[in-house]
Amino acid sequence: MKTYVKTICIIFLSIFSISCSIVPITGRSQLSIIPASEIMSASYQQYDQFLKENKLSNDKQNSFMIKNVGSRIQKAVEQYFAQQKLSNQLDGYQWEFNLIENNEINAWCMPGGKVVFYSGILPVCENDLGVAVVMGHEIAHAIAEHGAERMSQGLVAQLGGMGLSIALKDKPQETQQLWMTAFGVGTQLGVMLPFSRLHENEADHLGLIFMAIAGYNPQGAIDFWKRMATKKSGSAPPEFLSTHPSDETRIENLRELLPDALKYYKK
Repeated sequence: MKTYVKTICIIFLSIFSISCSIVPITGRSQLSIIPASEIMSASYQQYDQFLKENKLSNDKQNSFMIKNVGSRIQKAVEQYFAQQKLSNQLDGYQWEFNLIENNEINAWCMPGGKVVFYSGILPVCENDLGVAVVMGHEIAHAIAEHGAERMSQGLVAQLGGMGLSIALKDKPQETQQLWMTAFGVGTQLGVMLPFSRLHENEADHLGLIFMAIAGYNPQGAIDFWKRMATKKSGSAPPEFLSTHPSDETRIENLRELLPDALKYYKK
């Protein structure tokens, strides 16, 4: 029994030692055993399916705002990665920004830069600054590969660390469940399960910096999350709040992160 446990530990440590990546800006090491190409391929299929099953907004002005803010933050991400000589980490990205007709207060970004905003979140955003807060935060989750990290952890824990392509072929049901847990897609497209506090803080940090580089005042994040916090009242809080806890702890954390983000902000 001891030999068996020792062997499992050695295998796990071997996987972990050769399968780590570094989160940009924060420098945190994370488990990553799935090639980005495989994650993005699955992501693009899921995104296209979502758009087929949901109505794009006919509101040209707001649709343009989503695309415009998204494009500016995309360029900010690409600028930062180029300055850090990390542009290769964005290989395969196919950025896309869409607004759909849905009263839910929600937004998300799939791997590879596939973004969706629900029309119901726009009154909380109020303007392009509010949209930039949400856009930066959601893109940060994708840039930091939080979903892929959770998928990797699931593959190690449940399927022994097998690759995604093999898991899809040999254990399709288990793999689908892992995907839904990691990215919140599948039968409930776009409804993401809660990220950990670590991931949320990391997305806040990166998101503030990306929006600042894009020319949006990161101080706007405080006002946005205060407005979002008021949506907690009632028995059924918005879906966005189930994945993005908005409370005084988060706002205080944002205040601590602001000085660093403001270094990147130029009016």
